[in-house]
Amino acid sequence: MHVHKDINQLPAFINAVITIGTFDGVHTGHQQIIELMKQEAKAIGGETIIITFHPHPRQVISNKSKPVYLLNTLEEKIALLKKYGIHHVVIIPFTEAFANQSAEQYIADFLVKTFKPHTIIIGHDHRFGKDRAGDYSLLEDKAALYNYVVKEIPGYMLHNSTISSTKIREALLNNDIATANQFLGYSYFFSGSVIEGNKLGRTIGYPTANLKVEDEYKLVPGNAVYAVEVFLEKGNIGSDESELLMLHSPLSTETPASNAMFKGMMNIGVRPTVDGTTRMIEVNIFDFDEEIYGRQLTVFIKRQLRSEIKFNGLDALKQQLAKDKTEALKYLS
Repeated sequence: MHVHKDINQLPAFINAVITIGTFDGVHTGHQQIIELMKQEAKAIGGETIIITFHPHPRQVISNKSKPVYLLNTLEEKIALLKKYGIHHVVIIPFTEAFANQSAEQYIADFLVKTFKPHTIIIGHDHRFGKDRAGDYSLLEDKAALYNYVVKEIPGYMLHNSTISSTKIREALLNNDIATANQFLGYSYFFSGSVIEGNKLGRTIGYPTANLKVEDEYKLVPGNAVYAVEVFLEKGNIGSDESELLMLHSPLSTETPASNAMFKGMMNIGVRPTVDGTTRMIEVNIFDFDEEIYGRQLTVFIKRQLRSEIKFNGLDALKQQLAKDKTEALKYLS
C-alpha cells in the first residue's frame, strides 16, 4: 500500500476507484466499503484509493472547547487500512479553507482534477463542501459531465443499529466493550509508554505498568477494570508504530519473534481506595516481572470485568484483585 501525504506529488492512478471519509476506527461498515472498492477495481483493472483527512474535520470546524477524541491515531488508521489490501491512501490536510470550498468546487477542483476517478463510492450519509451541502445526489448530477460512475453505500445495519464511529466511541466511554468490539470487527486498542507510578501495586502482589498515552486525542475507555491482552514491544520507544500494529494487530495471525503478547487486567480510574484524584491507566501483566520503564505497550481490551469501586482498605482490594484475575484468565483462555 502506498501512503501519500503530498497532494502535489500523486502518481497517475489507473482507473481510480475512490472513496472519501475519515475512516476513524476502520470499523465493519468501513470494511464493507473497502470490499466493494476492491471488487469494483478488480472488474475494471483499476486501483483503490482511500482519501482521508488529518486532522479530523471535527477538530477543525467544531466547537474548540469540546475535544474530539478518536478511535485511531493516524498511524493506527494507516496500519489498519494496509491490512485490507488497499492500493493507495491519500492523507489530505484538513483546513478551514478546504472546508469552505463549495460542494461544486470540491467535485471539480479536488476530486476530478486531482484523482480523475473512474468510480466514486461513498457512504449513504457522506457530506462535503461548505456547510456540508454536497451529497450523493450532487455527485450523481455531475457524473455525466465529469465522466465518472458514482455508487452509494446504504447504511449498514447490525441488530437494527447503524454502525458508526460515533456509536463506537459512545460504547467505549460507557464501558460497553462487547458492542464496540463487535462494531469494530477487532478488539479496541491503544498504545502508551510505561512511566513510573507510586509502586503500590507491587506491595499487594499486583505490580502494574502505568501507561502514558502520547496522543491527546486518542480515546481512552471509561473508568473500569478490564480483561486485556498486552503487546510488549521489545525495542525502545521510537520504532515504527504502524509496523508494530501491522505485525500484531487483532487482525493478524503473525506474532513477531522479537515481541510478545501477554494476558493481563487493566484499571482505568482514580483509585478511590487509596484516595487517588488523578485518572490513571494501570496494567497488571500476568506472570511477568521485568522492568519495562520507557517501553511501549499496546493494550487490546477484551472485556469489562467490573466498575471501579472504593474498597475498605488494601486487604479488601487485594481479595478483589484475586477474583478479577481469575475471571480475566477464564475469559482470556
